[in-house]
Amino acid sequence: MTAPLIPAPATQNPGRQVWPGEAYPLGPVWDGEGTNFSIFSENAEKIELCLFTPEGEEERIELKQVTNHNWHCYLPGVHPGQRYGYRVHGPYEPDDGLRFNPCKLLIDPYAKAIEGEVDWTMAQVLPYTPDGSDDADYEPDDEDSAPAIPKCLVVDHRFDWEDDRHPRTSWSDTVIYETHVKGFTMQHPDVREDLRGTYGGLASEPAIDYLCELGVTAVELLPVHHIIDESFLNERGLKNYWGYSSIGYLAPHAPYAATGETGEQVREFKGMVKALHKKGIEVILDVVYNHTAEGNHLGPMLSFKGVDNPSYYRLSPQDQRFYMDFTGTGNTLNTVHPSTLRLIMDSLRYWVIECHVDGFRFDLASTLARGLYEVDRLGAFFDLIHQDPVLSQVKLIAEPWDVGPGGYQVGNFPVQWSEWNGIYRDEMRDFWRGATPLSAFAGRLTGSADLYDDGRNPRASINFITAHDGFTLRDLVSYNEKHNEANLEDNQDGTDDNRSWNCGVEGETDDPEVLELRGRQTRNYMATLLLSQGIPMVLGGDEMARTQGGNNNAWCQDSPISWFDWELEPFQERMLAFTKRVIRLRQDHPVFRRKQFLTGSDENGTGLPDSWWFRPEGRRMTRRDWERDDIPALGLFLNGQAIPYPDRRGERIVDDSFLVLVNGHHEAVPVRLPSPRYGAEWAIELSTAEPELLPGEWTVPARGTVHCEARSFTVLKRVEPRQEGPAEEGEVTPEVAEAAPEVEA
Repeated sequence: MTAPLIPAPATQNPGRQVWPGEAYPLGPVWDGEGTNFSIFSENAEKIELCLFTPEGEEERIELKQVTNHNWHCYLPGVHPGQRYGYRVHGPYEPDDGLRFNPCKLLIDPYAKAIEGEVDWTMAQVLPYTPDGSDDADYEPDDEDSAPAIPKCLVVDHRFDWEDDRHPRTSWSDTVIYETHVKGFTMQHPDVREDLRGTYGGLASEPAIDYLCELGVTAVELLPVHHIIDESFLNERGLKNYWGYSSIGYLAPHAPYAATGETGEQVREFKGMVKALHKKGIEVILDVVYNHTAEGNHLGPMLSFKGVDNPSYYRLSPQDQRFYMDFTGTGNTLNTVHPSTLRLIMDSLRYWVIECHVDGFRFDLASTLARGLYEVDRLGAFFDLIHQDPVLSQVKLIAEPWDVGPGGYQVGNFPVQWSEWNGIYRDEMRDFWRGATPLSAFAGRLTGSADLYDDGRNPRASINFITAHDGFTLRDLVSYNEKHNEANLEDNQDGTDDNRSWNCGVEGETDDPEVLELRGRQTRNYMATLLLSQGIPMVLGGDEMARTQGGNNNAWCQDSPISWFDWELEPFQERMLAFTKRVIRLRQDHPVFRRKQFLTGSDENGTGLPDSWWFRPEGRRMTRRDWERDDIPALGLFLNGQAIPYPDRRGERIVDDSFLVLVNGHHEAVPVRLPSPRYGAEWAIELSTAEPELLPGEWTVPARGTVHCEARSFTVLKRVEPRQEGPAEEGEVTPEVAEAAPEVEA
């Protein structure tokens, strides 16, 4: 055991009134006359609340009331804007997982606002004396970290929401746009300069008008919980741009606020949500409840590590000096402990109830589902979510993997959850570069029933081709290899499993044939994504062919590498127009966004199956055909009259019928259309090979032939109703559909 650590003396206020206060709720609560403070620690021996003046003078108040491990007091006359932190006393015994050090000022885990960033140059924030050895953490450090640590703030939670309501867009109508609060508007010429890169910038009229014109229904924001950069990034002149380094789970990241960092960030965040809601756009937050910014046993002491290390973190059962690391970041939050689960649930409810957020995407969600070791889809975390009257009603999206054993859980999350479908991403990338069979493509295009037909439906699949982590869509067709030199890790960071194809030239080129092919490939990916069954997620910027210069791991690039460049070249304008057109096609036609899986049979008595796959010669795909690798293209009939469920008013849904013709081959393929039973005449709706074609610009009769260009995606709409007639050889009638079912897709 080490000698007791004693922090530097602080200012005393003999006139300060200290009342017992209440144990709940945790965090600071201002009631108009004073503020109640409450903080959880099961293993502490003493806790001091530290109040700071604007000049940095510190006053310490010992919390003498303890209820259910919550240390609390009430301070009359303490109002919004008050700066504060905590010092927590107890044993410093790393081998037992105890790392209390009152010389280190701590951020309140329940803070509603935090001033800004750690100033690594002002004081030592490590709880031990660094000497370069692996055992350095055994010797506690006695330097006061207060000058370096951002202070927490008491806030006024009041906000005029007027008549704000959650849009509650149905899953089938949802198109998600993944973007970054700062990067989206940082270089936007029409956004007021002082608002660029902020919550206010995203709430501005030019930003919201763009989203509305694009046609997306929800923004999925990269982390906005208060972020702390890693110290080594500061040394390299870089920043944690993505923000997967949370420290304040109830506090919006202060540097994203245009109006100030002394509590104004809360009001500005709420204003952003309110502005987006007015235009019917939902707000989904990417949340990081699997780890914090405090790293491993040699990491800094910022909050949880000093408040109650063994309660908040998973420690190794073999040696509690070390952390279990299912996240690849050095630590894992201890969701087995009830107080950590309570923090997560309180955080989620706060963002929904107080900030009107519409849903969450859970980073490395498998970590949250782990018991002692195994991922448990029936674990306590899921039980709490499903039973909660607030959280069970919002959109819940899992990133269904982590880096631990058995962590890849795509398809295994419970009912009510949607998942980032990593298999969709991989197989669609492989298909358009000629590396996977048609059967894999067909299964993903039609909703991944093999993964989710377990009581769920197509909305369980969040389909994506690209995301923040990896290549942009333009880079996916421009680079075979990553080019991450700007990250200053000798290009060793980032995945090598890109499943990309540069179309013949690595990087930028002026070769017109290569550029034409790249343009077609980006359109192929976008059309595939937006017209697949399931929920599409577009990576922000892909609609305008944004590039990161081949950087597939731009997590530390708070720079033009990551920021949107709004000065578009003509080919980018064309890509933007094409994306808008495909989103509109999806939104106008429920046959592309069904709530139930396709069956390949006639369940509505329409005389035709709800879907029908066919070979280039116009004949039905058989089971044997799906096993072949020499079929260069295929077609899909989608029956708009075979939607088996009513609309919200109970009326039957009747849509147009379509043919989707897909050629992933490197040569053009003639595709013969089916017999008149499926439609007497068809009109062009969309072609990735000829994006300038307008809907209806040409038509083709039943049994006619459509010339499908190499690597192209074509959509035809039925313009003449089907004609009754006998089935041709190779076709399936409703009467025999059950006996010869379609391949599961």
